Amino acid sequence: MKNIKKILNYLLASALFAAVLISCNDDSSITGIKIDKEELLLAINGTATLTANLVPLSATNQMQWSSSNSSVAVVESNDKAVSSSKGAVTAKSAGTATIKVTTKSGKHIAECIVTVIDPQPELILVEGGVFTMGCTDGEGEDHEFPVHEVTLSSFKMAKYEVTQQQWEAVMGSNPSYFKGVNNPVENVSWNNAQEFIKNLNALTGKKYRLPTEAEWEYAARGGKQSKGYKYSGSDDINAVAWYTGNTSQPVGTKAPNELGIYDMSGNVFEMCNDWYGAYTEGAQTNPQGATTGTRRITRGGSHFNFGAYGCRVSYRISLQPGNSGIGIGFRLAHPEN
Repeated sequence: MKNIKKILNYLLASALFAAVLISCNDDSSITGIKIDKEELLLAINGTATLTANLVPLSATNQMQWSSSNSSVAVVESNDKAVSSSKGAVTAKSAGTATIKVTTKSGKHIAECIVTVIDPQPELILVEGGVFTMGCTDGEGEDHEFPVHEVTLSSFKMAKYEVTQQQWEAVMGSNPSYFKGVNNPVENVSWNNAQEFIKNLNALTGKKYRLPTEAEWEYAARGGKQSKGYKYSGSDDINAVAWYTGNTSQPVGTKAPNELGIYDMSGNVFEMCNDWYGAYTEGAQTNPQGATTGTRRITRGGSHFNFGAYGCRVSYRISLQPGNSGIGIGFRLAHPEN
């Protein structure tokens, strides 16, 4: 009798288990799958999580994740027989891959196109040297004086301002007001820039940073190749700068300066690492700016305000580290090695 009861209990449990499996894999109540992102931009080594929900959400079915190009991006998921499933995406190399989630039968499908980029900037070597820092064109404000001699070691400066595509690939969103993948990122603060740099360095193993104010001005003047221009690369503001108008413009669409660096006059103001401080007359070597302060240095002028006057290579403004604006962006620097 006991054996008969055991057999009956076993058969009942098996039937219930089979019913659960049939229910979990039955597509009849499902009308589709909805994925939270249809497009995704990632930096190499970056990660993101996609969420897929069955439609209607009350339905239950196993969902499976796959990548069309695992050399570009892979996806992993451990979800079992649920109405909502998460896929962890990891970017491997530059390119495009389609992340697909399907029901077990393959009857219902949702896709996300993943674009992976290398977010690192193209760098220009700025050979070290000696230059005169401060106003040399006779138009400057008091805080552009006194002019003083500065000696700098060699370093590297980004050829372009950080773009919206680079920012979004690293940070996962785009805060810019004037949208454009190749436009400079703007509407970001000095603190935001530091977070971007921290994340970029973690992804790449590099030592990117904001330039010092002295490095910025030296590079804007053309370094050892300087021809003494008023603006970065020319005395003709229209040749090198976007300085009037209502929107930012794609980087690198005006002429470069003597070093081959673009947009150091105009487009967006560029944040430097230094605290704001008054100049002194004495010669300096590799100055780092004031040791303390409440505002950070910003340079270069923008499309939005201050006109040609603000695009002069010696022009300075300062902003609190948490402040942002539609004419404020940045470019990166890196040690020589």
